[in-house]
Amino acid sequence: MVPRLLLRAWPRCPAVGPGAPSRRLSAASEPDQYLQRSIVPTMHYQDSLPRLPIPKLEDTIRRYLNALKPLLDDGQFRKTEQFCKSFENGIGKELHKQLVAQDKQNKHTSYISGQGFDRHLFVLRYLAAAKGIILPEFYLDPAYEQINHNVLSTSTLSSPAVNLGGFAPVVSDGFGIGYAVHDNWIGCNVSSYPGRNAREFLQCVEKALEDIFDALEGKSIKS
Repeated sequence: MVPRLLLRAWPRCPAVGPGAPSRRLSAASEPDQYLQRSIVPTMHYQDSLPRLPIPKLEDTIRRYLNALKPLLDDGQFRKTEQFCKSFENGIGKELHKQLVAQDKQNKHTSYISGQGFDRHLFVLRYLAAAKGIILPEFYLDPAYEQINHNVLSTSTLSSPAVNLGGFAPVVSDGFGIGYAVHDNWIGCNVSSYPGRNAREFLQCVEKALEDIFDALEGKSIKS
């Protein structure tokens, strides 16, 4: 099921579907407009961005545990802490050393840090598989599976050559959201497996966008 939501500079029209609801998106140059056209190409400064280092494994594990804590009860969390400690002081340490060594040999790449942890843990898992190492027990922890169960998966490819694209869900009870932001319209395709109501979700997306527009225009948000 793949319902579509388009917000264009068209007259208002009801319902959800191709060509449905509208709201003006300005691409004008006036300073009071909330969407403006940039004269600087999107990737103009890409080559001058600093190269980000791979974070320490202990920092990644700490972020991972912080993200898991609201999801687990005390017993589950203590068990996951044990998995993490064993991984950090065991095979994880060796895999991390190999990852850092590979990174030093590939200066054209960059690592995205911040509060994330998933890419770091994923690449260590991939590295273990590539080296023929038995999957570490850390990755068999139900908590790892739980936090990697991504109900919302989103992607975008905004280009004058692309009208609208799609993105599939990555879990059976999830939604795949392909969205685009152009000069005078924004829109998205939402896909799901039969067990999920993608059209109902899309109506919620429409309501959220309408609330944002109302807030930007200084109007009261409708309940």
